Amino acid sequence: MIALKEAYNAGLFKSEHLGKNISAGIVVGIVAMPLAMAFAIASGVSPAQGIYTAIISAFFVSIFGGSRVQIAGPTGAFIVLLSGILMQYGLAGLQIATMMAGIILILMSLAKLGDVIRFIPAPVIVGFTAGIGVTIWVGQWQSFFGFPPIAHAEMFHEKLYLMILALPQSHIPTLIISLISLAIILIVPKIPLVKKLPTPLWAMVVATCIQSYFQFPGVATIGTAFGGIPQGLPSLTIPEISLSDVFALIGPAFTIAMLGSIESLLSAVVADGMTGHQHNSNQELFGQGLANIICPLFGGIAATGAIARTATNIRQGGTSPLAGLVHCVFLVFVLFCLAPLAENIPLASMAAILFVVAYNMSDVPNFIRLIRVAPRADSLILLITFFLTIFTDLVVAVNVGVVLAILQFMRKMVFSVDVHAIHHTEIEPQFQKELEHHPEMLVYTIEGPLFFGAVNAFERSLAHIDKDPKSLILRFESVPFVDLSGLKMLNEIIKNLQKRGIEVYLCEANPQVRRHMYRAGLFRTLGRKHLWRKFSTALEKCENDLAAKNELKED
Repeated sequence: MIALKEAYNAGLFKSEHLGKNISAGIVVGIVAMPLAMAFAIASGVSPAQGIYTAIISAFFVSIFGGSRVQIAGPTGAFIVLLSGILMQYGLAGLQIATMMAGIILILMSLAKLGDVIRFIPAPVIVGFTAGIGVTIWVGQWQSFFGFPPIAHAEMFHEKLYLMILALPQSHIPTLIISLISLAIILIVPKIPLVKKLPTPLWAMVVATCIQSYFQFPGVATIGTAFGGIPQGLPSLTIPEISLSDVFALIGPAFTIAMLGSIESLLSAVVADGMTGHQHNSNQELFGQGLANIICPLFGGIAATGAIARTATNIRQGGTSPLAGLVHCVFLVFVLFCLAPLAENIPLASMAAILFVVAYNMSDVPNFIRLIRVAPRADSLILLITFFLTIFTDLVVAVNVGVVLAILQFMRKMVFSVDVHAIHHTEIEPQFQKELEHHPEMLVYTIEGPLFFGAVNAFERSLAHIDKDPKSLILRFESVPFVDLSGLKMLNEIIKNLQKRGIEVYLCEANPQVRRHMYRAGLFRTLGRKHLWRKFSTALEKCENDLAAKNELKED
């Protein structure tokens, strides 16, 4: 309840803020109603389940989440994933997977993984989001054009081919309603007097009025497809869960959790940029997890932070979780008082809404710009993730995209490692004379992380010193971290240098690197008096050792 408590402490529940938050909540409720129904229908469940999800998830996220202004509910990103789970495991399987995803989100919150998930590479996010948008767009063709159901096709390209063949059989009244709805969504924002009301609501109301008046036969509506929307709230239903179900649904549950965490934290980051207030990532995951555990118990589906609804909330003056709670109350009012009016809502208008949602998700201008201006490797990762999302599934796309991004990052890190000798004229002025008077001493600096990917570059630089000095000082000031492979390789190089009669001194390692050196037993190879915090101390020790050796030779 961090966000709720912070909002209270900040005085956002005082009378001067109540009006704005209440009005913002009502507007967000108006926006959420058609979107929740559209996302639910596209996911393969009833429109009522979309409204249930919007109510329950927003309630728990507003109270237990980590952002003051986050609005949760069903989103377009989940459509492809949830419809696939529904087809394979049925509604009970989808509900169990959603509850398991909620538990995973809470465990991720307790493990403090919120800040890590926010750093999913941008090419991967843009790629799979655009891929989901394309899949949603194609998936709505049947409702938009009104052609008869096509034969079942598992692969995207097969489904697309069958739909193209079915286009000549489009139902003209359905197509007319779809085009009118789409035109309203695109044109209304440009009309000053009516643009304040959400365009999806305008499209849905106009389409419903047209169908209610003309009663076109063959036009699918919420009444003909789902029997309307029940009045009132759903009852608590606990699904039967077996151990076999748990094992079978681990993969889908993890995917729901990952996608939900990414989208909710992205939405929270967007909200931070608009409000200037910093959200709590781990608390946000906790709220999202709790919402996804509770939603299926009341007939809901998976939910996450909704960027469009959250942005609407902020633009309308929402500053506290009160706006999210008012949004819930408004949707409850819709269920109790306006549910009978939903019977004549055409599915074509829902398809038109999803067409625009799919285009906004794909963010075509930004997608094209990134391909043009991004580094070649990032562009390839974006395109690979995009096409894998469309032609395989989201799980494969995200996994492959993240692995490729990690490999690309490692490649960049490897090339960032630099090991080179420092000439006495390049060193700090106070040490130049000592090095100039001792040509038998070499100083090398290491810049970059000493990890397994950089082992070869590091080994080549040190193991092939072209002359054998009496002493070698290695400066670790610019080494941010080391790993076991790097330390093992360093240990072997030091042993080889010692066999050649070269004394090795290490200095300026940060506390973390120095601690790892001690744990790895590097002091046993070097000797305890060869690990120094300061370069000046290592240089002084090196000079004293050389002087002592020279005295022994003279004797």
